[in-house]
Amino acid sequence: MKKQRYHHGDLRAGLTEAARLLVEERGPERLTMSLASRAAGVSTAAPYRYFADRDELLNAVALEGMERQREALEAGGALHPLGSEAAVTAIGLAYVNFATRERGVFRLMFSLTRTHAQHPEMLQKGSDTFDVLLRNLAHRYALPMDDPAILARGLKLWTFVHGLSFLLIDDKVSAMSISLDLHDTLADAARRFLRDD
Repeated sequence: MKKQRYHHGDLRAGLTEAARLLVEERGPERLTMSLASRAAGVSTAAPYRYFADRDELLNAVALEGMERQREALEAGGALHPLGSEAAVTAIGLAYVNFATRERGVFRLMFSLTRTHAQHPEMLQKGSDTFDVLLRNLAHRYALPMDDPAILARGLKLWTFVHGLSFLLIDDKVSAMSISLDLHDTLADAARRFLRDD
């Protein structure tokens, strides 16, 4: 990308995208402002017009990742009736697919928890993503989304897909030569976790 291609605020988006690609290639811990500047084809001073420091740039990458993840979950669930096992399975599949497709960004999103308390927008985006699942559960059981039973069931489903995601992106499943049919595994989990106690 050339410096002259940026105008009308495009530079912020260009820097965020350059940082995202670097996070995928090298991991979030190795991102620097100068690397992002070079990747975007701009001067090393340019990022500071939009980001106070590296942490702000990483937050921007994480926030955009959270938005893409939420959109993927919504798109997956929307293919099936609200609250159905198929919808919950599709939401889980979208979650795992996002994690394995954007490994660096996924790691980044969950490595920033220490600063979430100072970042209301990040907390809100995380809540919006979890709400995709909670809406389906609330519809299925005819309860409010904030009902303790809905939250508890949602947490069980989340911990399953989240743990599985990290096992896959850390190559633990392949290292143990375990055969995994992802859709069948997630469908089985949905069936078990949705079963009435």
